[in-house]
Amino acid sequence: MMPAHAPGLSFTPMREDDLDWVAAQEALLHPFPWSRNNFFDSLAVGHTCWLMSDGGAPVAYAVVLAVIDENHLLNISVARGEQGRGLGGRFLGHLLDEARRGDARRFFLEVRPSNAPALALYRRAGFVEIGRRKGYYPASGGREDAIVMRLDL
Repeated sequence: MMPAHAPGLSFTPMREDDLDWVAAQEALLHPFPWSRNNFFDSLAVGHTCWLMSDGGAPVAYAVVLAVIDENHLLNISVARGEQGRGLGGRFLGHLLDEARRGDARRFFLEVRPSNAPALALYRRAGFVEIGRRKGYYPASGGREDAIVMRLDL
């Protein structure tokens, strides 16, 4: 995985002022997007919410739930026009670095089996499949399972 930090990239805590951009990107990226209120609620309850910028312009966002010594990736998304540049790997690297700084011992996530690019990213980062959640995600024509993955930090 590429190192998180690179010239021009910055990682800042997400703020309420960022939510219009985040919600707009989410709606463009996902057929079953989180709402602006979902992101607002994540901020309100104290989830770790990040914005990644390139040259000062936002390019990606993430939400992580931290509980004791575990972190759980709830959402990571790279703006469509910025995909294919390795930003997802850099952002994931930042999230893992932050988890380690916070003394997390494990990092979990769920991913759609149909999301081949994300699966490849997580496997490159060292995540391993530990189970499945049947019918976890809404999908056109029904529900889709989630692959549950873990990385020991």
